[in-house]
Amino acid sequence: MDYKGKKAAFYTLGCKLNFSETSTIAGSFKEVGFDRVEFDEKADVYVINTCSVTNQGDKASRNIIRKATRQNPNAMVIVVGCYSQLKPDEISHIEGVDMVLGTQEKFHIPAYLGDLKKNKTTEIKTTRLADIKSYHKAFSWGDRTRSFLKIQDGCDYYCSFCTIPFARGKSRNDNISNTTAEAKKAVDKGFKEIILTGVNIGDFGKSTGENFLDLLKALEKVEGLKRLRLGSIEPNLLKDEIIELVANSKIIMPHFHLPLQSGSDEVLSLMKRKYSTGLFAKRIKRIREIVPHASIGVDIIAGTNGETKELFQESYDFINSLEISQLHAFTYSERSGTQALKIPWKVEIEVRKRRTQMYINLSEKKLRAFYEKHLSTSKTVLFEAQKNKDKMLGFTENYIRVETQHNDILVNQLKKVNLKSILPNGNVAIDF
Repeated sequence: MDYKGKKAAFYTLGCKLNFSETSTIAGSFKEVGFDRVEFDEKADVYVINTCSVTNQGDKASRNIIRKATRQNPNAMVIVVGCYSQLKPDEISHIEGVDMVLGTQEKFHIPAYLGDLKKNKTTEIKTTRLADIKSYHKAFSWGDRTRSFLKIQDGCDYYCSFCTIPFARGKSRNDNISNTTAEAKKAVDKGFKEIILTGVNIGDFGKSTGENFLDLLKALEKVEGLKRLRLGSIEPNLLKDEIIELVANSKIIMPHFHLPLQSGSDEVLSLMKRKYSTGLFAKRIKRIREIVPHASIGVDIIAGTNGETKELFQESYDFINSLEISQLHAFTYSERSGTQALKIPWKVEIEVRKRRTQMYINLSEKKLRAFYEKHLSTSKTVLFEAQKNKDKMLGFTENYIRVETQHNDILVNQLKKVNLKSILPNGNVAIDF
């Protein structure tokens, strides 16, 4: 059906993987005639790509759904994403929702649109977890300076606190040839930097008999690509060969993002993580040995079931001892169907929040120390398209965020700068 002249708006919650997939979904709308408009504009169809990694993610998703139904009560409202796959019935009870589509169905939305008339009852289309096997390629475009390239989907780890394997299915990927072809498409759209994304990117190759290291080597050779940045990679999958490749590469940026989740071996065991604090410390040490200027971001969860006061302190002390750059701290959130609910020791909500804030405070200290270490040095910055009043932001190779006066000429350009000082807002002032 031709929807020429009709308008569609999209909203993405959650991870970089969701952003890449929303761009692909939006592209399928363009192919059948839709014009894309901003989410706060009046549209004929609203698509909300949801997150369900925490209870807060569910709540934020519900709020955005209700916003869409208020903006145009006559518009079709379609909800996709992890929340849709996990709790379709819950979403169907939100007034104004026309359709809830699961993990596989979200890539075929135009086929379900019909005449765009509101449904009397919410239509639910999802696939059973065991039958989620197809892989859909994606990369983000049109709304950011850097492109998020999807290289993998699903997860086989089943950590005790996490619902993502139930939302996205088994680990799977496309082959290296097709993935590099997608990267070339992103470059041809004008992107100088690509960020690799997925649920468990280090698991790349599991469904094609290939491996993550060979993918990185192939992506390095994509003509026109200036920067390649790794997304979050599991510590047990970050092999020395990958660290060495980053150390010697002119394309792969010196920036690592590692999900630790706890600095206590006892808690890691309860979480069913696949590494120890000893292995994690070994990874950090190796990075610092051969990529000393690298940015190292670390994910951490505060207040998970089983985390006693003593185990939290053990975790905090371990992280404090590491030469990392930044923490991404999350407050533990109970998720239905997860094994963590069976762990007897429960941490009070307010205690979880206090522990999260302690990690945030530690992160600020670590980040400032990392920035200070690089002041009075020269770096290359890719400047972002987003404008913050009369200022613009950019990132160095090792992910130091800089700020300067807005200049349209600088957008999406790589420029050599000098790092001068840390501003009150935490960004780094520069000169050229």
